[in-house]
Amino acid sequence: MVDKSRVVCPACDSVNAVPTDRPAEAAKCGRCHAKLFQGEPVELNSVRLQKHLANSDLPVIVDFWAPWCGPCRAMAPIFERAAHDLEPKARFVKVNVDESPDAARKYGVQGIPALFAFRGGQIGARQAGVADFKTLKSWVDGLAA
Repeated sequence: MVDKSRVVCPACDSVNAVPTDRPAEAAKCGRCHAKLFQGEPVELNSVRLQKHLANSDLPVIVDFWAPWCGPCRAMAPIFERAAHDLEPKARFVKVNVDESPDAARKYGVQGIPALFAFRGGQIGARQAGVADFKTLKSWVDGLAA
């Protein structure tokens, strides 16, 4: 029996079972046929975030941000690099707190950028302010094990 990992499609939010013995980089959604890993952060709203957190076997790294926030703009290229370099070991998502204030409230975000690492829907790590690539990599390495 082949082990499978649940991965939520970044395009249509369908839950896919990806065999662990195949390269995840090539995996496509069974519903919409989009690549499951595109090497860039996925923009999510509150509802979509909950679906990804509840249905992903991968760590989900979340950047709560806003377009008017200077430190958030400084964090953006670091987060993009992490998504490019560390997928498919984790899913990287961005949540705009102006458009999804309920998600920010649910996780107690008081300042932005706020970075969270989830595994199995539970918070595994969190940090307020800009993080470096090394921090994000250590989160993924620790939660993907």
